[in-house]
Amino acid sequence: MIRVWLAAALAALLAACATPPPATGELPWTAGRLSLRVEATPQRAQQSLGVAFEVRGTGEQGELRLTSPLGTQVAAARWAPGLAVLRTSEGERAFTTLDELSREALGEALPLAALPDWLNGRPWTAAAHTPRSDGFEQLGWHVQTDRLAQGWVSASRAAAPAIELRARLDRAD
Repeated sequence: MIRVWLAAALAALLAACATPPPATGELPWTAGRLSLRVEATPQRAQQSLGVAFEVRGTGEQGELRLTSPLGTQVAAARWAPGLAVLRTSEGERAFTTLDELSREALGEALPLAALPDWLNGRPWTAAAHTPRSDGFEQLGWHVQTDRLAQGWVSASRAAAPAIELRARLDRAD
């Protein structure tokens, strides 16, 4: 089960900017609901989860909080250059990279640093992308941003195991 919650940490990261980023505590929180589905493989069953999330920071430094549907904090992560720390009810675990954290969580590396840019409807600046009518393709993922105005962003990867990530962003009114 911890692998499933760790997977949600994939929605946590913002891409690094060309200028020095502000301190993490100065950046606004992005919040919403996240659902993740990872296709079954011969080694494991399909994995699915739904959590509330709050994230702030950049690809270089940031933090993430994951909350269960009942409002209990399930996991918290923080990262800085050369270190990613995950805190759960089982304690803290340190990783040297975000890829390592996601590989441990799901058995493979996922593009954590790109996701915050994707949640904001834009390609990650550190990798090439291909525009599409409904969003863009980047890092082997199809990112749909055509419903961003309604607060929805999704990203899917067709390569095995197929993965689908959907985010419903909280809207400030």
